[in-house]
Amino acid sequence: MESRIALRTDSLPAELKRAAAEAPERPFIRMVQGEWTYRQIDEESDRVAAGLYRLGVRQHHNVSLMLPNCIEFVVLWFALAKLGAVMAPVNTAFRGPALADAINLVRSCLLIAHASLREQWSEVRPGLASIEHVVVVGGEPVDVDERPYKTLRAAALEAAPSPAIHFADLCLLLYTSGTTGRSKAAMISHRFVLAQAAGVIEGLGLRTDDVLYCPYPLFHLDAAVMTVAPALLLRGVAAIGERFSVSRYWSEMRALQATVFDFMGATLTMLWKQPPGPCDREHHARLGWGVPLPEWAHEFEQRFGCRLVELYGATEVGAIIYTPLDAPRRAGSCGKAVSFVEVKLLDEQGFEVPAGQPGELVVRPGEPSVIMAGYYGMPEATLAAFRDLWFHTGDLLRRDADGYFYFVGRRKDIVRRRGENISAAEVEMAIEAHPEVLQCAVVGVPSDMTEEEVMACVVLRPGATLSASALAEHCAARLARHMVPRYIRFVAELPRTPTDKVEKFRLQQAGITADTWDREQVAAV
Repeated sequence: MESRIALRTDSLPAELKRAAAEAPERPFIRMVQGEWTYRQIDEESDRVAAGLYRLGVRQHHNVSLMLPNCIEFVVLWFALAKLGAVMAPVNTAFRGPALADAINLVRSCLLIAHASLREQWSEVRPGLASIEHVVVVGGEPVDVDERPYKTLRAAALEAAPSPAIHFADLCLLLYTSGTTGRSKAAMISHRFVLAQAAGVIEGLGLRTDDVLYCPYPLFHLDAAVMTVAPALLLRGVAAIGERFSVSRYWSEMRALQATVFDFMGATLTMLWKQPPGPCDREHHARLGWGVPLPEWAHEFEQRFGCRLVELYGATEVGAIIYTPLDAPRRAGSCGKAVSFVEVKLLDEQGFEVPAGQPGELVVRPGEPSVIMAGYYGMPEATLAAFRDLWFHTGDLLRRDADGYFYFVGRRKDIVRRRGENISAAEVEMAIEAHPEVLQCAVVGVPSDMTEEEVMACVVLRPGATLSASALAEHCAARLARHMVPRYIRFVAELPRTPTDKVEKFRLQQAGITADTWDREQVAAV
């Protein structure tokens, strides 16, 4: 996929300064709580940078944030970038050892945390070895080492120094989701952020009058790198929601006047399965982007009056595959690779697979600093990920003869049953096609025949009366025989991270419960 946008070699602060000079009164950040212009964000981040400098933050220091979506989050990112420091935002669901480990991993000198999350961060405060102070947002300090956020905004005697910032310098440490193990902090440079922003603009055909809406946490790639940063390059508006909510989704989009939105995981399924209503088209949205794109995407577009576009991305490499906007949609495809990275699909031995065969997607940069620099403080994990000079994503895709890619599933999300590799994603899509199913997750559980059996954990729509046997029949009509789940368990909800990823390891830990339906046991009766 050719890019017509030059990849910038500037820093985030330089881009913000330029935007504030070119469009000072144009809105930049929009939330339900208010709206802030480019000038306001630039001036406020200058003040906060001076306050952070007085607290001892210097170039290349890491600073941990534990904040919900709020304007302080955005201001702090730019303020830290102006100092040449690095923002390390932690998942607000973290607590206990996981939270302490995430902060200690990056050796932050300062923690900036919200008062509403005090129970979590105060519990681990004694074990945070490198933290000198805690800055409290949205409340007052309690302990002697705490400072109120308002002190960062106090009028400074002098501005903070403006160090020379190279495009390859880090500005962000983004944690991987940690759904399958210890969280790792991907090292993200200024150029990574701005190159991704340029790629999003090109890949999605974004316009200067677009309002980019994201309801996901700012500690996630989608909100920070793929929403705030593209808006900055466009001199457009980043509309950041409080959190994802099915019931508030369209009303919040209307309130924020969003024209472009993103989706992930079960977002589209949950929106699609809400009862149709007269307000379905009462919004400004023209485009939605994300993954996966369901087979009923066309019906979604007709109902809600907006186009859906699939792409592929990961925290470590950003969005690198986009569906061409000027070509007919290819069912199941997430598109073609961008020009600033090289990609291959490899088998388990590391050899490239032919067209049509699934293989692990590996990536390497075609230009400097456009993918992550590695995992902070984890040289072994970095070396393991960058085997043979390629970054191994752990995702299985296939490519057709025309260069279009198709997502198959996570390598770790493949169920191995009696010699067959089964994509959990394909089984999930078949199950979610049933009108009484709201969402589902498919996992592998131990088999008495060795390897694994397929288990589906299913959330039904309110009032549904679907039986497990009827659902199995639905699957049998749509899937190969070996892919039909042996086990089906109806659950009230699926365990999820704040970024809407299903924590499948929890479902596997629960295993086969007393209320799990067993197809083979029923057949034997």
